[in-house]
Amino acid sequence: MKNIQMIIAYKGTRYAGWQRQPNAPTVEEVLTGAIKAVTGETVTLYGSGRTDAGVHALGQSANFHTESRVPPERFAAALNTKLPEDIRVLSSCEATEGFHSRYSAKGKVYAYQLYLNPVLSPFYAEYSWHINYPVDVSRMKAASAAFLGEHDFRGFMAAGSSVRGTVRTIRAITFEQEGALLRMTYTGNGFLYNMVRIMTGTLAEIGMGRIKAEALPGIIASCDRKQAGMTAPPQGLFLREVLY
Repeated sequence: MKNIQMIIAYKGTRYAGWQRQPNAPTVEEVLTGAIKAVTGETVTLYGSGRTDAGVHALGQSANFHTESRVPPERFAAALNTKLPEDIRVLSSCEATEGFHSRYSAKGKVYAYQLYLNPVLSPFYAEYSWHINYPVDVSRMKAASAAFLGEHDFRGFMAAGSSVRGTVRTIRAITFEQEGALLRMTYTGNGFLYNMVRIMTGTLAEIGMGRIKAEALPGIIASCDRKQAGMTAPPQGLFLREVLY
């Protein structure tokens, strides 16, 4: 029995997220169907974490166990012949027996894109949050420092999560701007449900002057979701990399 790890990219626009759901197409469902088409096996696919409906991935990690004779490094090419164009296996390899895409992970990198212009380019409509309002990016950058380090991020978690521990460590937040496109990249040891989207929404509201930058440390310390900003929409979010 081999343990196969895959790195996967997908456009989340037409999927109801990663995790299999009744009566809705999901990335997990499509991938397990492709694996069955290649191997004849019904496998359990272990993803590094769930992505919500409309969220994209540049480097999702997942693993499964198989008795197939397909060489581990050939699974990527074989599966891509069975997958739709909006899901691609970028690479595949044989992992150690104890490797688990979720539990072996040491951290994740997410990117979030905002389009700051009165007119939204059609090429970014499905890949960014369009803000048709003046935004002070320098204010957002300065305020983001409050997120760095270890904090209880309970106030930046959406309702509906069953996670017990809510303390996470944010290692870095970077900003890159090219014209109207602003890309924010978050690196941390883990993220709560909708955490990146709520952090982004809060920073955007600071940039728009709706929340005072100096209030952010107190908002974090309060652990009160009502004090944090809005939840940014899903289409601007990308799971960029899973760290091991």
